[in-house]
Amino acid sequence: MTKNLSDKLQELENLKNEILSSSLCPELAQTATNLVFGTGNADADIVFVGEAPGKKEDITGEPFVGASGKRLDGLLSSVKLKRTDVYITNIVKYRPPDNRDPTPDEKKQFWPYLLRQIAIIKPKVVATLGRHSGQVFIKDLRISDDHGHPRRVAVSVDGRKELIEVLPLYHPAAALYNGSLRKTLLEDFKIVAKLLNIN
Repeated sequence: MTKNLSDKLQELENLKNEILSSSLCPELAQTATNLVFGTGNADADIVFVGEAPGKKEDITGEPFVGASGKRLDGLLSSVKLKRTDVYITNIVKYRPPDNRDPTPDEKKQFWPYLLRQIAIIKPKVVATLGRHSGQVFIKDLRISDDHGHPRRVAVSVDGRKELIEVLPLYHPAAALYNGSLRKTLLEDFKIVAKLLNIN
C-alpha cells in the first residue's frame, strides 16, 4: 500500500516525538539546543544523510544550513534539484559538543531511527555525505575509492529486511577546503541525476 504525503508527514512527526521522549543520547541532548530531525520533501526520491548537526543547524533545528549547506544547494542546482525536491537529515540528530565527530555509540543509538525515517519516505536512493555517514551503511567504505559508486545495501527495519540503493558522496564541507573535490562532487552529482532519471 502506497502511503500518501500526509500519512508520511504524520509518521515522521511521530518518529521525531518518539526520539524526543525516548531520552536517546541524554548527554548529547543536554548540550544541544534543538533536535535536528530532518527537512524537505517526505515524498522525495532521494534522501541525503550527513553525520551530525553543526552550530548553525543546532540553533535553527534544520540540517545543512551553514557553509556546507550552501555548497549542497549549489550541487543540487547543478542537477536541476532544489531543497524542496529532496529530504535531508543526519545519522546523529543532536549536535556533538565543539563539532567533534559523533561516537560509534551515538551513531548506533540513532541508527534504527534513521532507518525508520528512510522507510517512511521510501526514496529510490540514499546519498551519504562524508565518510562517517557512508560507513554506517557500508562498513568497508573507503570514500576515496567508493564515492560516486552506488551499492545495494541490505538493512533491517523493524525486523524486516530491506534493500536500499546507497550512493556514497564526499561531504560538501570537504569541497570548502579542497578545490579539487569541488569538481569531484559536481561529477558525482551527475550520477545522482542519472539514478533519478533527471535529464
